[in-house]
Amino acid sequence: MHYQQSRVHMSAQQTTVLKKVIRPIHLWAIGVGLVISGEYFGWNYGWGVAGTVGFLLATLIITLLYFTFIFSFTELTTSIPQAGGPFTYAHRAMGPFGGLVAGYATAVEFLLATPAIAFALGNYLHFLHPSLPVLGCGIAFYVLLTGINLLGIKESALFSLIITLLAVFELLVYMGIVGPSFKTSNFMHNAMPAGWFGVFAALPFAIWLYVCIEGIAMVAEEVKDPSRNIPKGYISAMLTLALLAIGVMVLTGGITDWKSLSAIDYPLPEAIGVVLGKQSGITKIFAGIGLFGLIASFNGIIISYSRQLFALARGGYLPAALAIVSPKRKVPYVALIVGGLLGVVALYLGKTDQLVILSVMGAVVMYIFSMISLFMLRKKEPALERPFKAPFYPWFPGIALVLSIISLIAIIYYNQLLALLFFAGLIIALIIFVAMGKHRISTPVTQQELII
Repeated sequence: MHYQQSRVHMSAQQTTVLKKVIRPIHLWAIGVGLVISGEYFGWNYGWGVAGTVGFLLATLIITLLYFTFIFSFTELTTSIPQAGGPFTYAHRAMGPFGGLVAGYATAVEFLLATPAIAFALGNYLHFLHPSLPVLGCGIAFYVLLTGINLLGIKESALFSLIITLLAVFELLVYMGIVGPSFKTSNFMHNAMPAGWFGVFAALPFAIWLYVCIEGIAMVAEEVKDPSRNIPKGYISAMLTLALLAIGVMVLTGGITDWKSLSAIDYPLPEAIGVVLGKQSGITKIFAGIGLFGLIASFNGIIISYSRQLFALARGGYLPAALAIVSPKRKVPYVALIVGGLLGVVALYLGKTDQLVILSVMGAVVMYIFSMISLFMLRKKEPALERPFKAPFYPWFPGIALVLSIISLIAIIYYNQLLALLFFAGLIIALIIFVAMGKHRISTPVTQQELII
């Protein structure tokens, strides 16, 4: 049986036509780019529920979650380097129902992260030019970046690299500008107004600082030498993001009354406005180039959700049309367009903080299923080739699993209506799945001729 599966796997590899063009520097750019918008907005809502020190504690807890998770997740990504990512791992470990839950959670994470970023893009432009409508600007960016992704993965990865480098440089410049104005008294003023309860309430906003980094897994099929290069991409991206997140958060919290920055979608330009004056040319320039970080994440997440929709369709979980790829560019163009349309609908229906929480809820559910899949595959498939093994097994995946469960409990407790919406969607998806008889078909998740 194992011999037969091995023959089928080898045959699939030999007949698959993929463009393996992505190198470690591209993976770093995609990983950082996927997440870096989280340094520009969204996290500051955590101040509103936890205060500066409370949110810093929440961020340190979540940083530990992500370091242990990424080192563990890399084992799955390099062992099964396929476009479906978490859906593929859960399907292989738990069967069709596990695949459905992981696929649903991942789709919610990525599909709802983009409209949250679109809102922030609209608000940044509105900050620069008050005559520009927030919603209209968000929709325009959906059209523009979906168009870029329709050109092909090579073009999209190069775009991600350039714009991510600009975004990282800008955050370093930002810290250099606001750093001299930092005062400990500002940062420590009313630093934990809700105590440890605030720390738990702030967990989803701390997750926003790192959420979607696992999207690197979605492009695993097109990475050159994935067993060596994927770990390099993941780990370098995670280190970069951790340093930027803590630097930006601490320095911003010490320049003024942090409460004035805790409920807006453009905290960084506002902070520079406090330091230099809102009419300063540097403030305007910074707000303008601040778009780079948001665009980098927007573009990276579009890559990820289109591949996730594609993989779910390829596995029989979504309509087959979503698995259609363009013959010339080899991109899942139907998934790109449908994902964009769903994002525009979410723009009309949701608010930034609600979209952030729903996206994070999807991420945490996916993390839980991924870590369970890792443990199960270690037992079910001990002979599976694992080019990168999770260090300190079982402690690293165990810590990631426990912290993910704690985070999910905190998110549900403080956001019960949104949790009801999330799980109602999952139940509907399960009912449709069973009604169509998909649960009786053990769909083989294999590399096929497609994307990128």
